[in-house]
Amino acid sequence: MFIADIRIKLKKGVADPEGKNTMKALELLGFYEVVAVDTSKFFSVKLDTQDESEARTQVEKMCQNLLANPVINEYSYDIRTVEGA
Repeated sequence: MFIADIRIKLKKGVADPEGKNTMKALELLGFYEVVAVDTSKFFSVKLDTQDESEARTQVEKMCQNLLANPVINEYSYDIRTVEGA
């Protein structure tokens, strides 16, 4: 069994209004050292397979078909073994 930790973020050049609003709010709260805030989505997906290659294939398909929009998003992931599974 594996867990895939998947991060979906906006590609460079794509506007991130949530990040900009968060940065403004942090400045209003006195966090003047903050120079940028980028938002992303994080998914932790448990896969019931013993084959890491199969887990990677499935995660790629998930990202390409549902989790990420290829026009505006890029994604990365790490696969780790579930201990004791």
